[in-house]
Amino acid sequence: MSSVLGDNIRLSVFGESHGEAIGCVIDGLPAGIALDTQKIEKEMKRRAPGKDKTSTPRAEADIPHILSGVLNNVTTGAPLAMIINNTNTKSDDYDNIMAVPRPGHSDYPAYVKYGGKNDVRGGGHFSGRLTAPLVFAGAVAKQILADKGITIGSHILKIGTVCDDEFDKINISKTKLEALTDNFFSVLNPEKEKEMRSVIEEARLKGDSAGGIIECAAIGLPVGLGGNMFDTVESKLASAVFGVPAVKGIQFGAGFKLAEMAGSTANDAYFIKNGRVALKSNNNGGVLGGMATGAPLVFSVVIKPTPSVSVPQQSVNLQTMRDETLIVNGRHDPCIVPRALPVIEGVCAFEILDMMM
Repeated sequence: MSSVLGDNIRLSVFGESHGEAIGCVIDGLPAGIALDTQKIEKEMKRRAPGKDKTSTPRAEADIPHILSGVLNNVTTGAPLAMIINNTNTKSDDYDNIMAVPRPGHSDYPAYVKYGGKNDVRGGGHFSGRLTAPLVFAGAVAKQILADKGITIGSHILKIGTVCDDEFDKINISKTKLEALTDNFFSVLNPEKEKEMRSVIEEARLKGDSAGGIIECAAIGLPVGLGGNMFDTVESKLASAVFGVPAVKGIQFGAGFKLAEMAGSTANDAYFIKNGRVALKSNNNGGVLGGMATGAPLVFSVVIKPTPSVSVPQQSVNLQTMRDETLIVNGRHDPCIVPRALPVIEGVCAFEILDMMM
């Protein structure tokens, strides 16, 4: 099992949801980068569980403990290693899943692939808990990118059938993106939060879950970042984003809506603004030919409903090879979308930094 990301800087993620700890190692960071630990902790708190009714009641502080690679809050050039201790586990809740896989989860294919030796407690290494190290790595990357004039932010675009406003894809300010990161339930239209929360609460009360869409943006990217064929901004980001549990789709700019447009409408016209080339629209999400255009990088990600639900589900017993009804115990998110915002931003930040290195 390989959980390694990056070409120029390498991120290796380790641990299991109910193991002693989770963590990561970042290799390839240059020496001399000052890190603001308060900013890192802010990002970690955005993802941490047990802070809101929309998330699992499992309370974990998710405080990162840096083991190496940083001295006096400055990178040394050595591999940056970090761990987060797991302090609130209830592994007995997963006893029945050892033989009866959860529909919609990794249990069955992992059981076959690893001969039944995979850790199913809380999802093991396949758990969304493993996104905490992604947020840590992204928080480090965000600080380095900020010094290069690059800002990243996101909002909840959709929960169930309730939609937020979309980004104005050609005019996205640093102030707006930074403001979004200050809120756990980040939306552009504040009136939509109550409606979205109602959808999540209805699912929670039924023992079910809800999915949604996250729209993420990065501004300040240098024109030409990326490459063609297999080194495109889209392919690098998509590959990394699909490493986040529960992600089932991604689109850039207008995405699938481009199928409904004429070429003359879909094309983003150029003009001169303040002596520089600019674009009048951004249907292509800030990428052409796999390279950044200078317009905001905008993409949206589909997050499926949490598969661990307490509603009885049809499954099978892998030991008796008989059909069996499964009732999932334990503590689970009725909607993972709000907590996934800093994860998607973190992966975006890490990949952009990797391409810029």
